[in-house]
Amino acid sequence: MPKVSLKGQQMPESPIRKLVPFSEAAKQKGVKVYHLNIGQPDIKTPHAALEAVENNIPEILEYSHSAGFDSYREKLAAYYQKSNVQVNKADIIITTGGSEALLFALGSTMDAGDEIIIPEPFYANYNGFSVASGVKVVPVISTIEEGFALPPIADFEKLITAKTKAILICNPGNPTGYLYTEEEIQQLAELVKKHDLFLIADEVYREFTYDGDQHYSVMNVPGIEEHAIMIDSVSKRYSMCGARIGCIVSKNKAVMAAAMKFAQARLSPPTLAQIASEAALDTPQDYFDEVIKEYKDRRDTLVKGLTEIEGVKVATPKGAFYCIAKLPVDDADKFAQWLLESFDLDGETVMVAPAAGFYSSPNVGMDEIRIAYVLKKEDLIRSITILKEALKQYNS
Repeated sequence: MPKVSLKGQQMPESPIRKLVPFSEAAKQKGVKVYHLNIGQPDIKTPHAALEAVENNIPEILEYSHSAGFDSYREKLAAYYQKSNVQVNKADIIITTGGSEALLFALGSTMDAGDEIIIPEPFYANYNGFSVASGVKVVPVISTIEEGFALPPIADFEKLITAKTKAILICNPGNPTGYLYTEEEIQQLAELVKKHDLFLIADEVYREFTYDGDQHYSVMNVPGIEEHAIMIDSVSKRYSMCGARIGCIVSKNKAVMAAAMKFAQARLSPPTLAQIASEAALDTPQDYFDEVIKEYKDRRDTLVKGLTEIEGVKVATPKGAFYCIAKLPVDDADKFAQWLLESFDLDGETVMVAPAAGFYSSPNVGMDEIRIAYVLKKEDLIRSITILKEALKQYNS
């Protein structure tokens, strides 16, 4: 019998989706499942985006340019310029989601066997993208005790070898919700200049910041134009996860020329979704004001509720819509499965994402879970009640 490739065997399972069969089985038994495991917002997609598709369906669904619609890239550049990200359409390639943008970034900057340093915990698919690209992830650990702040630069520097090609960050962070400060971004900028590395920043949650804190982009830093690569997406910003539209942005012409060859190889990003994404750029600021207010309220509700559960520790997120919670359990993987297989409170349970899958270091984060506060406040309050009772029973 032919064998699956070593790469296929090494591809990690999604910690976000691997428990889906248990969730489906619980639902078949009549149990209501509150999904805290996945960053699928319940916020409505801007009407303008959906209306644009409805009113602009072409007679022939043609390929677009491999870099995406010219009009969309031009409009997107203007959008970034409002945040002092001084780019033009030539610095942007539209991709099939932020995922493809990350694959393009890795493919354009690294060869098989090269190394990328990533603060962990990190978005689980960074492991998968790296395996798919033949790249070795070198983790630098951030801790819940420090609120998942940027680890000391000395911790990064001691990991740099001749094979190190880039540092990858998510800002604001998934799964931690941590928002890097301007000072922290500047520290990373100095480091990549010193060692001639790329600084890849996944900024798909850039609009979602709280408590008056401001997002500071790697594209805002003068002097690292040849080093900086930004990854972005419409998925979270406009609650358009299913559109699968993202982009890779860089002033480095060689990187963008290489990325363009990857873009040509996959032909083009989705046409109808680009129509929706271009229209979404006209979304008024009050949409974001309301969404951010809603997420802040949810964050505050969740953090307050979690801290009131005995033995639970949580770092307050500064952005995005995730948090990491440390639980009084030995194995959050087993606990998460038990929640779906063996527990319910009046016919209801919760689904969480075990956090070990957001680390590449073995046996780290075993007692942690990631929670996405993408449900309405009432559902979050109920979920906290369920989690509290579940921990009592699990540990009794």
